[in-house]
Amino acid sequence: MRLSTPFRVFRLVALVLVLVGLLAPLLWMVAASFKTNVDIYDPGKAVVFSPTTANYTTVLKQANYVQFIVNSLWVALASTALSLVLGVPAAYSMARFTMKRSALVVLMARVIPGVSLLVPWYYVFSNLRMVGGYSVLILSHMFVALPLIVYIMMGYFEGLPDELEEAGLVDGLTPIGAFRRITLPLSLPGIATAGILSFIFSWNNFMFALVLSGAQTKTLPVAIFDFVGYASIDWGGLMAASTVVTVPIMVIALFAQKYVVSGLTAGATKG
Repeated sequence: MRLSTPFRVFRLVALVLVLVGLLAPLLWMVAASFKTNVDIYDPGKAVVFSPTTANYTTVLKQANYVQFIVNSLWVALASTALSLVLGVPAAYSMARFTMKRSALVVLMARVIPGVSLLVPWYYVFSNLRMVGGYSVLILSHMFVALPLIVYIMMGYFEGLPDELEEAGLVDGLTPIGAFRRITLPLSLPGIATAGILSFIFSWNNFMFALVLSGAQTKTLPVAIFDFVGYASIDWGGLMAASTVVTVPIMVIALFAQKYVVSGLTAGATKG
């Protein structure tokens, strides 16, 4: 069915408007990261200006952002890996044995607002002398990543035919062996999807790290606010730091887009 010319024009205009609305703030952020604070406040230099890398020098050398990047990577990778190790077998059990009540408990953990847990967490972890360490950040990020992984993988496992595992059992595999040798390899797209989404959440998380991190364990979203002072804001440094936080996630999202889409839709049909 061919689309009429007015409709095609309307669709093109709508797509351009959406792209401009989505990309304009990102482009302004990147451009501002190469400006001085004086140029940022000057409307006449919104497009034409003399670029400078001083903001990135401040971020990467003087502000110790390399350490904060390492902190974010460590917390994101550790919380994602541990959540996958715990969440994938849990999702398989809930999907195969129809554990509706357990799934409901996991859903409640996903629905509860994280801000309502910050005060109890801080009280408990401070008494355990864990506040300011990596372990408390990893555990707090797992609280959201684990239910996300469980729900993604439950839909994926429910979409895999039971006959594949039954054939493995007939051939002499144990239930655990059938899961490890048959189901787990087939579920790699779903695992990749869950892992990517969990990593992105952990990398971007601000609220948990703001309350539970220390001076040496700050992650990038928290470290950005070092450029916000009581009397003034270093907009150039702030935009450079924001670019450092945003660009890696955008690159990961662009390259992993097809895997995320395939993993999310793979469990949509059964059989």
